[in-house]
Amino acid sequence: MALIDVVTWTPDGGEFIFAYKYPESNLSTYTQLVVYESQEALLFSKGELMGQFGPGKHQLNTENLPILSSLYGLPFGGKNPFLAEVWFVNKLLPANLAWKINRMTIHDVDYDTQLPLTAFGQYGVKVINSARFLKRLVGTKNVFTQSDMVSQAWGEFSTKVKSTVVQFMTTNRVGFKYISAYLDQLSNYLKDNLTPFWEEYGLELTKFYVSSIDIDDSTPDGRKVKNALSEQSSMSITGHTWQQERAFGMAEQAIGKMGGGNNGGGLLGSIMALNMMNNMQSQMGNGMMQSNYNQPHFNSRDTSTPQGQTGQMGMAGGDSNRMIFCAGCSKKHSVAERFCPHCGKEYRPCPSCGADNLENAKRCISCGTSLVQNSQSASCNICPSCGAQVALGAAFCSSCGASLQQQAKNVCSRCGTAVDPKQKFCPTCGNKL
Repeated sequence: MALIDVVTWTPDGGEFIFAYKYPESNLSTYTQLVVYESQEALLFSKGELMGQFGPGKHQLNTENLPILSSLYGLPFGGKNPFLAEVWFVNKLLPANLAWKINRMTIHDVDYDTQLPLTAFGQYGVKVINSARFLKRLVGTKNVFTQSDMVSQAWGEFSTKVKSTVVQFMTTNRVGFKYISAYLDQLSNYLKDNLTPFWEEYGLELTKFYVSSIDIDDSTPDGRKVKNALSEQSSMSITGHTWQQERAFGMAEQAIGKMGGGNNGGGLLGSIMALNMMNNMQSQMGNGMMQSNYNQPHFNSRDTSTPQGQTGQMGMAGGDSNRMIFCAGCSKKHSVAERFCPHCGKEYRPCPSCGADNLENAKRCISCGTSLVQNSQSASCNICPSCGAQVALGAAFCSSCGASLQQQAKNVCSRCGTAVDPKQKFCPTCGNKL
């Protein structure tokens, strides 16, 4: 076997190569080792590291490699052959290394439910300890590429990224709605936590970026969650409620059956569809397209039920602590208060469910009951105990005898009604406090 006179390596410009093993091992003390910029050469013989060489031209003799004398007993001078493995390590900074994490489940603080998330971005590493890098990560490979490096460390790397992202969002109480505003902070947080991991392999994490965090729709459950959030956003933008969304869907199904069937089902469906569409048009024409505070949502911390359901429970069961949403400002107040303590709007209850409605509304926003023939209810109070209508100014309910006076610390200057110090308007006469 001929002796090698010159040992060098020039990358071919394809995939980024971290480390390259020179194919020949029959060297001599006259062999010239040429190391280019951004490279480092390491010599191994019999499993031991013989020496490391930086950029430049080096002659492999016993003066540069004293360990040759102990391993092979080579004297100084002369063309003495020996066997050694030459590794070239590329210490140039890679441009981009992509990463992506799927199926990352987190209990989101915005929706108060489990959300499947996916995250992706880029990072960069460079070799700072060539000997440790070859021993810990490269092993017995002859060429160690970018793909090899990513796959070799992917298992532990992905686990650390998942746990760190979840820890950041949970500790800082940042939910999915607002995580895009924290991507820069999250990137720095991940970089600080992943730096020790790469240092164990002789690498330096030079940069780490989180490009995006989104709902993971790679599974059926993830697709359902993404569709649900999309529908909720659509309703928030258009201003229609969940009940109206259901009504629109029923109307579309009925219209689709118009003219179908032999038993008159098509005609019945068309009549039902026209009636529903007329009711919805009447509501929209009278300002009934209110905001989405009546919609069901994911946030279980808000234990209130949709407005129509709350009203039905209160009217049937006589819950004196029942709360309703003001149709003017969308804030809650008690059914026993004739005027909203937040904006001063007069409470206009539905006779069926007790939900508040706008002054010009012809049908209840929650249950659809006609309000035209019951406009006189605005001139009455509602008993907080049994839900019966009582005359204005009455001290006791004529149906159950319950007291209609409220205990509070302040008194309205106009009508003398006891009011809560936090209220801005008198619930009896609407006087601004």
